Amino acid sequence: MPVRVRGLEHAFPGTGTLFAGLDLDLVPGDLVAVTGPSGSGKSTLLSLIARWERPVAGTVEWEDIDAVGWVFQNPHGVPRRSAIDHVALPLIAQGARRGPATEQATQIMRRFQLESVADRHFGALSGGEAQRLMLARAVAKAPSLLLVDEPTAQLDPKSAHTVNVVLSELAMDQAIVVVATHDPDTRDACNRHVDLRQVVPG
Repeated sequence: MPVRVRGLEHAFPGTGTLFAGLDLDLVPGDLVAVTGPSGSGKSTLLSLIARWERPVAGTVEWEDIDAVGWVFQNPHGVPRRSAIDHVALPLIAQGARRGPATEQATQIMRRFQLESVADRHFGALSGGEAQRLMLARAVAKAPSLLLVDEPTAQLDPKSAHTVNVVLSELAMDQAIVVVATHDPDTRDACNRHVDLRQVVPG
């Protein structure tokens, strides 16, 4: 099992338990929506699955996970670097030459309807464009496990639909994609659903 979660429980000092007794198996092709009210631990669960944080109780085990991608709710980029550089540089880091990397980055950006802003500095992008660019950069890294926090929160309905389609395509390409979301359309685009309201301790 590529990702195996057993008996997961977490709390922060001075706060109540966010969730407890969470079991979850993730396999390539899974597109999983994590939902729940604000403060229920959606982003925290992503951190635990990424093994960036240690849970209060329970385990997170990986097998054959060779690369992890993370897309934060608030996009972070280099203000004076072009949009296409943000997508091409991960490809160059993987060994691609500049020309082929730029060509592949352009194709990835086209999937997110970003080709028109390829030469624009990151600092000049709108919030929605910057969010989609961070998703495009994550796609360029080709992770086997992709964790995405509120990918459509800043997007108009058309852009949100584009993002949901690409996330589905990534899962079909045999990545594991886990998405924390409030968006019912994103939830419905996923093939699995974890509702944190159902794993709150009684």
